[in-house]
Amino acid sequence: MTFQELQPQISSITADNQKNRDEKLLAICKLLNENVEYYNWVGFYFANHDTKTLHLGPYVGAETDHTVIPFGKGICGQVAESNANFVVPDVKAQDNYIACSLTVKSEIVVPLFVNGVNIGQIDIDSHVIDPFTEADERFLEFVNQEVAKLF
Repeated sequence: MTFQELQPQISSITADNQKNRDEKLLAICKLLNENVEYYNWVGFYFANHDTKTLHLGPYVGAETDHTVIPFGKGICGQVAESNANFVVPDVKAQDNYIACSLTVKSEIVVPLFVNGVNIGQIDIDSHVIDPFTEADERFLEFVNQEVAKLF
């Protein structure tokens, strides 16, 4: 399924009045994981700005020990500080990478803004080296714009 085909489905999930926010976020994770071949782990992290930590929210994929990540640590922690997308074509070439699993080859993290504040991010791991393009970035920015309506 193309990103263009997935967009209305994302909007439909966020507009669903039968589900609470976490159910909607999990549904988005499932949709992406099942319909984008190289999205092998899809999840959300949310910022606690008082403690300068990220906390794992709904996700789909292998279990992770990384339920709390300090700002600045790993790719997710760097995005919490930079407020910018971060694409890692090959995790082995990245100095500040927190290994989740040996099967993860690449990662993309896109910050989630609500009223101009970075409140979290969508994090996607892939078992493929260098699969992410600018189209992934634009699509995930769209996803986060839809998710921001939930806050």
